[in-house]
Amino acid sequence: MTHPAPHHPGPSEPHGTSAPGHDHCHGHAPGEGHHAHGADPDSGLADMLDLDAELFAEHLADLTGRLARLAGRAVTHIVDLGAGTGTGTFALLRRFPTARVTAVDSSPGMLARLMGTARAGGLGDRVRILEADAGTGLPGVADADLVWASASLHHVDDPAAALAGVRTALRPGGLLAVAELDGLPHFLPEDAVADRPGLEVRCREALTALHAAQVPHLGADWGTPLTAAGFAVEYEGTDRLELRAPLPASAGRYAHLVLSRVRGALTDRGRIDPADLAALGHLLDGGPQDVRHRDDLLVRSTRRTWIARRPTGTP
Repeated sequence: MTHPAPHHPGPSEPHGTSAPGHDHCHGHAPGEGHHAHGADPDSGLADMLDLDAELFAEHLADLTGRLARLAGRAVTHIVDLGAGTGTGTFALLRRFPTARVTAVDSSPGMLARLMGTARAGGLGDRVRILEADAGTGLPGVADADLVWASASLHHVDDPAAALAGVRTALRPGGLLAVAELDGLPHFLPEDAVADRPGLEVRCREALTALHAAQVPHLGADWGTPLTAAGFAVEYEGTDRLELRAPLPASAGRYAHLVLSRVRGALTDRGRIDPADLAALGHLLDGGPQDVRHRDDLLVRSTRRTWIARRPTGTP
């Protein structure tokens, strides 16, 4: 779920999937990749992307399965647009065993990490990395069977130009999968902090206001832009994912990483009550309220998917 001139950390994006909270702030989760996680990737962001992919592995497998059914023919060349740590890349390599993937990201550090994982897993010969900004074209990429854009397109400055570049990179009849989150995942019950009920909702609202200026395409409906760019939309779906107790320990670590980025994004911005900011700190400070120690966590995330085809017989 990666992601450009970095915005402030916020959470959001995954799946490699981008995943939540790329450096760009949004609120990806996970297959993050993307217009950029920033030139100097941090381990927290990378770990968040990997944890998102781990927790929502079933959803990712379902999505790649749908792509396989829609492909209509053998898939041999895939582009992972905003590849991040490669959670999407590796899921697609598993789903399409004869394919190779061009992993595109603007962060050289993320690409180095991805390539190291590929080589360690014996997949180095099936992965090529390309350092590029997804919003400005895909140099040297042509005749792809599938472009995977997870939690990445909302970072581009000009969606029409980005989609035109993707269309050029696809072969006629090829597929584009756009997977996006609606923002920050939810983790806490209403009364998680007894004297600050509704804390997480207010944090989310503050981030939404911040993102409206910094990431205006976060939460956009991509159906109309896809059609305007000459794609035929064949699938659109919304999945409201929820993981309940008993949760693995990775859920607490994931919540801690995401909420830490939330705090970083909101600190000193005057967008949230200082008492709420302090309460958020108590959920992250290693004490008894810390999200890594709680047994009342939920992990909830809404993810939208569009799968579109470049029509055959078109230039």
